[in-house]
Amino acid sequence: MIRLFATHPTAANILMLAFLVLGLVAAPTLQRDTFPLVPPSEVELRIPYPGATPAEVEQDICRDVEDPIGAVDNLAELRCLAREGVAVVTAEIVEGADMRRFNDDVAAAVDGISTFPEKAEEPVTRIVERVATVASIAVTGPDDPAVLLAYADHLADRLKSDPDISQVDIGGFSDREITVEIDAAALHARGLSLADISAALARTSLDLPAGTLEGAEGDAAIRFLGARRSPDDLAAIPVTGTQAGAEVRLGDLARIEVAFSDAAQAAYFNGKRAAILTVSKTATQDALTVMAAVERLMKIAQADAPGNIRLAISQDTTSNIRERLRIIGVNGVQGLVLVLVAMGLFFGARISFWVAMGLPVSFLGAVFAMQLFGFTINMMTMVALLVAVGLLMDDAIVIAENIVRRRQAGESAAAAAVNGATQVAPGVIASFLTTVMVVGPLGFMTGNIGAVLKYIPAVLVITLIVSLVEAFLILPHHMKGALDRPLAQNRLSRVVNGAFDALRDRVVVPVAGAALRYRYLTLGLAGFLVLVSVAPFTGGLIKYQSFPRLESDTVEARLLLVQGAPLERTEQRVAKVVAALEQMNAEMTPEQPKGQPLVQSYTVSFGTNADTPEIGAHMATVSARLLPAGVRTTEVTEVLDRWKKLTGPMPDMAAFRITDKERGAGGKPIDVRLRGRDLAALEATAKEMRKFFRGFDGVRDVTIDLQPGKPEYIVTLKPAAAAALGVTAQDVAGQLRASFRGDTGLEVRDDLGSLDIVARLAAADRATAADLEEIRVPGPGGALIPLTAVADIREARGYATIQRIDGQRTVSVQGAINPDIANARELIQALKAEFLPKLADKRPDVQVVIVGEAKDTATTGASLIRNLGLGLIGVYLILAFQFGSFLQPVVVFAAIPLSLVGVIWGHMALGLQISLPSLVGLATLAGVVVNGSILLVAFIKERQAAGHDDLAAAREAVRDRFRAIILTSLTTVVGLAPLLLEQSTQAQFLRPIVASLAFGLTSATLLALFVTPAVYLILCDLGLVTRHAEDPKAATDRANPVTGSRI
Repeated sequence: MIRLFATHPTAANILMLAFLVLGLVAAPTLQRDTFPLVPPSEVELRIPYPGATPAEVEQDICRDVEDPIGAVDNLAELRCLAREGVAVVTAEIVEGADMRRFNDDVAAAVDGISTFPEKAEEPVTRIVERVATVASIAVTGPDDPAVLLAYADHLADRLKSDPDISQVDIGGFSDREITVEIDAAALHARGLSLADISAALARTSLDLPAGTLEGAEGDAAIRFLGARRSPDDLAAIPVTGTQAGAEVRLGDLARIEVAFSDAAQAAYFNGKRAAILTVSKTATQDALTVMAAVERLMKIAQADAPGNIRLAISQDTTSNIRERLRIIGVNGVQGLVLVLVAMGLFFGARISFWVAMGLPVSFLGAVFAMQLFGFTINMMTMVALLVAVGLLMDDAIVIAENIVRRRQAGESAAAAAVNGATQVAPGVIASFLTTVMVVGPLGFMTGNIGAVLKYIPAVLVITLIVSLVEAFLILPHHMKGALDRPLAQNRLSRVVNGAFDALRDRVVVPVAGAALRYRYLTLGLAGFLVLVSVAPFTGGLIKYQSFPRLESDTVEARLLLVQGAPLERTEQRVAKVVAALEQMNAEMTPEQPKGQPLVQSYTVSFGTNADTPEIGAHMATVSARLLPAGVRTTEVTEVLDRWKKLTGPMPDMAAFRITDKERGAGGKPIDVRLRGRDLAALEATAKEMRKFFRGFDGVRDVTIDLQPGKPEYIVTLKPAAAAALGVTAQDVAGQLRASFRGDTGLEVRDDLGSLDIVARLAAADRATAADLEEIRVPGPGGALIPLTAVADIREARGYATIQRIDGQRTVSVQGAINPDIANARELIQALKAEFLPKLADKRPDVQVVIVGEAKDTATTGASLIRNLGLGLIGVYLILAFQFGSFLQPVVVFAAIPLSLVGVIWGHMALGLQISLPSLVGLATLAGVVVNGSILLVAFIKERQAAGHDDLAAAREAVRDRFRAIILTSLTTVVGLAPLLLEQSTQAQFLRPIVASLAFGLTSATLLALFVTPAVYLILCDLGLVTRHAEDPKAATDRANPVTGSRI
């Protein structure tokens, strides 16, 4: 095959063009995003239970679903959140199982439950798809919320009509309804009850199919249309049943209007009443394409918007994607140029060009393969391609150098191309296999972090496979053409090669000779250096964090007051937070380039808080859009700290947190679950744990998800009195529900959607405990009986939400940290050492489960170690086969711990913490650094077979292969150097993996030149290496043994 492609006039170029064209065609179709696609892992069921308290929802819904769903196959975790009026059940699937089948099984299990309360509505089941927000649009202008909503709905339809936009949600409003607010005094004066009102509405609001008219000329459908659809229609409804028999219309008893169900749910943009349109993308949509469509349609919509309507982008998540992809692209090009220059210094322009040509060919071939496998262009796949800039050159350099050597020895260009590639094929393939054997298994990492990081080794393997094809089938043909003309080094190449040879002969070889003579001391010093290098990590001087911090362009203040707090109090707290935001903006804006405002805009949303599933007027979120990270000079941590300091103390808050919105790959730094039966014990433990965490510097925003609920009035029946008056519990409950919640079961539709018709007492008649006591319950014969005559009323207070996980009540303690001050791993270790032992003695019934970042790190870390171990076993078996020995592979493996020296000290020099991406880089190194050692061992064995003594054979091997080993490592390091030196805040989370590769490869390469031959000679001293006589053919090709790896 090599001969065919090398000598055929067009075959190699056809293959090259195929890779280039397929890649160029595939590239624009690849989806762009921040992180790779992660398949859905949860099924959610929402079971409405109108009017029920969280305790009732827990008792009547959550407990009933646990056993049926708990028996479903492949269930990893079952959560049920009980809150006012609804149960939210979440079933998490075991990683790798069939989601569609799991969803069907969960739905079937719920369908089989027959014990739900009568008032509970039908469960709604859905697979929780991962939907990412692309942008938010603020619509301002009209003061009337109804007019604002009408235009927002029109704009949403306009956006969704574009084929690139599929999901648009409108925020800033609660559901609309037609309220029938009944005057209690007027109702009682006419001897009527709320049941009479509901009956009248039901009788006169009816649409009904009435059958078919069958005639000789055809059939026609018959429909009865009697539904009342407007407030005026409803006001004209006659209410019958008065004692005097006079007709009374509904409008005489009630005020009827279209209104929003919760006036507290409102949004403001830069201080003005606003509708917020959130544009999201599905898992298969490209974020930048969606954003381009939004911007295009916004310009058109603003141009023809009526009146004083103004449109503005209040959030743009694609700015980070653009910046990060730009950084990687620019650094990738810079790395390619540096690699080309480095090779040009040694090989000359002609050879370097064709060797470097393998990069775009391999990249575009890999891009085509990525499309076939459904990969996207994201941070992880781009990092893999960037790492490949250096690694891809190794095979090409090995083959090119061998072809040049044979051409210089007198072979024709065609013969040198074919024989040179064929000669090193076994060694290059073995080298490729060792790399893939280690890197490949890393593509099967598990856990939330592993689901993101595994794309780096996966894409790297794809790219290496394509580069191997290019190196053997395309490069030899081009080398044949380049070598048809006489080879001549330019002046710069001669100078560089001369200096390199001098360095080798005057420094490296003498030092190697000394190291080999005192080989036991060399091995001891190497071991000591490794231990000294690891000490800063084990001693805590350099920390471990799960995933590097990501820079965000959006910061939020999330406010949560005690449930039941009035809207006015929430508005006061929000005003204080907004004032602090404006002051921070005024202070930090002068520091920004060209004096651009640090805070580009801000949005206030009442009734929403991402940290809690609660709803109500007691919560709000202030969201600020900052100057893009690639432009501003202030890091997001500085913004958060300053905003919080300027805000000052926030009294009577259940929770208050200022945070950024950037999504990382791991869980929360602090996330601890407390399980047990007694909520009071769980609450007390959670408060103690919160106090414990707050005692550490750098810990912030420690919250508890168990919060007090609204004050409750518990109404219980007086059995004897109720029986005597002929009143049942159903009579009392029904009258209370109709008076305060309102529930007719009727619904109408208009251009903006559906509206419930809600009949209840007027707001003035349902505001105080006295109003509750004034309620009259219908008795036998239409008599109206005071509530206090048949029922007792007492005050109580429950919880806002109750969480159950895997059948147990659960309270979560969560928190954030400043990674520059605190370390999540050390905090969890302190919790285990100091807090949990005391808790076990104090409250043995409380179970503690540590989740979040700690769990994600443990899961992914365990799979990383397991897969790396499998890969190293594979490498060992390949080397054992290659060397014909089960012991000699140990010599090659000695290079792996040497890479730790560079990894640790490199992280310290750059001020980085060790993270999982760092470990992925270290694991990838294990498949790369062994190749130089393979080369050295192979050359030593050949020199021994030729009759050299052990010391001379090792010294000559170092001399002969010094240039090749250094050059292959140099191309990798210079390819990574631009990103390593990148100072942009958006690139900082990429640096750990690059630092591991660059510094680890540097230390392993330099140290292995001395340590690997020393270890081999020690085995010779111990009589563990068997000498073999030199094969005649090996003597001919001694300069480049086929057992060699990279040059």
